[in-house]
Amino acid sequence: MINTANFLSQLFNGLVLGALLALISSGLTIIYGTLGVLNLAHGALFMLGGYAGWLAFEYSHSFILAVAAGALFVMIVGVIMEQVIIKHFYARPDEDQLLVTFGLSIVFAELVRYFFGSLSKKVPPPEIFGGITNMGFMVYPTYRLALLGIIAVALLVLYWVLYRTRIGMIVRAGIEDSVAVDSLGINVYKVFTLVFGIGAMAAGFSGIVYSPVVAMSPDSGDSILVQTFVVVVIGGVGSFPGAILGGLIAGEIISLTSMVNPAYSMIMLFVAMTLVLVFRPRGLMGSIGRT
Repeated sequence: MINTANFLSQLFNGLVLGALLALISSGLTIIYGTLGVLNLAHGALFMLGGYAGWLAFEYSHSFILAVAAGALFVMIVGVIMEQVIIKHFYARPDEDQLLVTFGLSIVFAELVRYFFGSLSKKVPPPEIFGGITNMGFMVYPTYRLALLGIIAVALLVLYWVLYRTRIGMIVRAGIEDSVAVDSLGINVYKVFTLVFGIGAMAAGFSGIVYSPVVAMSPDSGDSILVQTFVVVVIGGVGSFPGAILGGLIAGEIISLTSMVNPAYSMIMLFVAMTLVLVFRPRGLMGSIGRT
């Protein structure tokens, strides 16, 4: 029997999961939308963020330092990835990009397993957000409510940096005509490296802020990567607002279906993706040509 309290709780769980998927998908869609790279290592970067944050917390016992360390570490990993490997694949076929990033995801997962083992790691929520909150119509974990605000702020900052600053303007101009941007004395490829790092940081930040909700394991990136790609397809490849809309839709589908039968949650998510592809191949907010 599904009562009102259970339904509302699942509705909020879907909102939290959807916000998380929106943030991870935003990083993925920024990388693909600006650089044209299909990054299958994005889920592994999410996992790396969780582990880096957990390690920082073990030494500092500070949640804020853990978040900063997790996000910064993954950003550095993303920059190194782009400089050492990814930049050589910009002009290569999509399947080459898929293979090399898939290989990187395996390497990252096995490195974490080698150093930390296969047992899950979890960071406790900060004391100020511990316990539960009585919302009048239901009680709900305080950290999950706080997580909605944290992710909303992160998405706003991400949007502002990429769409309201000079860096964002250079990136968009570089995508349209990199030669023209180079002629202005701007090294557009350094900006591309920064964009890849920011996209990776979004995944790493998601990993550490979500680790108080779900413990991280070396394979955590696999399942989240599948959901993230579905979100990008539903919202529209390369669309930042589409990633947010797709994330919220996916989160509610997974959460509400789990309330009835968890075994069907992923099936329903793929059904939704299929319907979007049938009736709107470019996604709900995708642009023509981005199919």
